[in-house]
Amino acid sequence: MSKSSTVTVRERPVEHITSATAGALTIHGETIVVSTDQRIELIDLTNRVMDFVRKFDIREGLISLWSMHTTCTLFINEFQTALLADIKRFLEELVARDKDYLHNDPAHSDCDRMNADSHLRAMLLGHSLTLQVSGGEVVLGQWQRILMAELDGPRARSLRIQIFGVSDH
Repeated sequence: MSKSSTVTVRERPVEHITSATAGALTIHGETIVVSTDQRIELIDLTNRVMDFVRKFDIREGLISLWSMHTTCTLFINEFQTALLADIKRFLEELVARDKDYLHNDPAHSDCDRMNADSHLRAMLLGHSLTLQVSGGEVVLGQWQRILMAELDGPRARSLRIQIFGVSDH
């Protein structure tokens, strides 16, 4: 067993911005960067995603968000101060930071961030979202918000956002 993680390498790097159009069908993707200030931080991306959708005048389609990191996640939930504190506490209680993880042990891993807890918490929340676009707007329930969880910050995080759909043009 290797102490180093296996690196994923694309033959061609992901372009920062990509677009394709065929008739009324548009596909557009971008990499966005979100900077965080805390080790565990929950950020509401809903307005940013909605603005992205409106910019492309897509009437019906899908929007996909993807975290490019193993310790940064995306999920749907309510954005309310008490609930955010509860989510942080839940993650910290469910996956303790100071347990004896092999990933944090130099005898087993070359990772110097001591962040095994961040990786394990990320498994619970997921790294991607796919949402519907209808009538030119992201489809969300009344209290649903698009949230990013930073689990090993503070850091600058890259997220890939892609819209696929048809417009009236």
